[in-house]
Amino acid sequence: MLLEDHPLRYRLANELHARPFPEIAAPAQAIFVAIKQPKDAAKRDRDLDRAHLLALLDRFGADHPAPDATHFFGDLGKFQLKWEQHTEFVTYTAFLPANGERPFDPAAWEVFPEEWLSRAPGVRITSAHIRVDPAPSDHAVIAGLINDWMVPESLAVSHVLDGTAVIAGDFRIDSNGHMRFAVFCQADTGSRRIGRIVQRICEIETYKAMSMLGLPPSREIANRMAEMDESLVQIVADMTGDLAKPEETLSQLLALAAELERLQTESAFRFGATGAYEALVNQRIEVLREERFMGRQTFGEFMMRRYDPAMRTIKATERRLLSMTERAIRAGDLLRTRVDVDRSAQNQALLESMDKRADLQLRLQKTVEGLSVVAISYYAVNLVVYLLGPLAEPLAVPKTWLTAMAVIPVVLAVWWTIGALRRSMDK
Repeated sequence: MLLEDHPLRYRLANELHARPFPEIAAPAQAIFVAIKQPKDAAKRDRDLDRAHLLALLDRFGADHPAPDATHFFGDLGKFQLKWEQHTEFVTYTAFLPANGERPFDPAAWEVFPEEWLSRAPGVRITSAHIRVDPAPSDHAVIAGLINDWMVPESLAVSHVLDGTAVIAGDFRIDSNGHMRFAVFCQADTGSRRIGRIVQRICEIETYKAMSMLGLPPSREIANRMAEMDESLVQIVADMTGDLAKPEETLSQLLALAAELERLQTESAFRFGATGAYEALVNQRIEVLREERFMGRQTFGEFMMRRYDPAMRTIKATERRLLSMTERAIRAGDLLRTRVDVDRSAQNQALLESMDKRADLQLRLQKTVEGLSVVAISYYAVNLVVYLLGPLAEPLAVPKTWLTAMAVIPVVLAVWWTIGALRRSMDK
C-alpha cells in the first residue's frame, strides 16, 4: 500500500504501550518513591531527572533508556526498577523479593543508595512500601495481619478485581517515613494482574498526594478573600449613597480587582492540576472494582470521608475566587458608569456656564462695538473736517456747521463698516 504515513503515526501509536504494567509474583514487595521540585515543577529541567536515573543505572551496570524516553523498566540484579517521568514529578519503583521475617522492613529501602537519594533533583512528595503475599484461606488471618501492620482507625480494606486479591492501607506515614500497603493475592492470580494492582496502588497514592498540594494555597487564598470580601462589600455599599471621592473609590476597586486577578492567575495551574489528579484518583479506584471485606471501609469510602472534603474545599475556593473577581469587575463597571454620569453632569453644567459667559461676552462685545463706533466716528469726523475745512472757507460755512453736517454720514459709514467686518468674521 503506497500511502505516506503521518510523521507522528508510529510515535503516537507506541505512546499507548510506553508504560507497561510490571509482572509480580507473590510473595514480593515494592519500594516506591515520587520526587517533585518544590516550586515550578512543571518548568523543571527534565535532563536533571534523566541524569539522576542514569546515575542509579550506572551503579548497577544497567543499560540506559532511549534519549527521549519518559519510561524505563529494567533488571538491576537484586531488583527490577520502574521509572516514570510525569509533568510535575518522577517516580521510582523497585520490585524485589519479600522479607518474611520482618514485614515492611526498612532495610528494603537500601536498594536506593542514600548518597544517590540525597542528590535527587527535588524533594519527596510521597513514598510507599507495598507488601505482596499469597492470600490465606481464612479472612480472619488477613484481618489480624493488617491490624498489626497498620492503624485500624483509618484502615481501608477491600476485595478487588472480582475477588482475586485483597488490598489494605491506612494512608498514614509510618515511623520510617513511608506509607504502608498490603496486597493478598489468590493462588491463581496472574503476575500481570498483581502488577496492575500494585501499579494502581502507587498511582492512587501519588495522585492523591499531588492533588492535596492545592489545599494549603486554597486556605491561604480563602483567608485573603475573606478580608477582600469585606472591602468589596463596603465599596458596593458606598456606591448606593453619595460618593465624596468617586475617582478614589474607583482606584480602590480596581486595585482590589487586580489583586483578585493576580490570585486567580497564580492559582490557575495548581487548581487545574488538582482537578486532574482528583479525577485520576477516582478513576484508579473505580477500575479496581472494590467489594467490601469483612465490613471494613473500602478505599472509595475512605476517600469519600477523608479526601473528598479537601477536594471540595479547593473547588469551593476556586469558584469563590472566580465569583469575587466577576463581582469586582461588575462593581468596577457600575462605578465607572456612575463616574461617567457624574462627569457628564459636570460637563453639562460647565457647558451651561460657558454659554452664559459667551452670552455675556457677546453683550459686552456689542457694547464695545457701540463704543468703538462712537470713538472711531469721533476721529473720522475730525479727519473729514480737516479735509473739507479749506473748501468750506470760500463758501463762508462755519466750522461748527461743517462738523455737524459730517457727523451723521460718518457715523453711518463707520457703523456699516464695522457691521460688515463682524458679519464676514462670523461666516
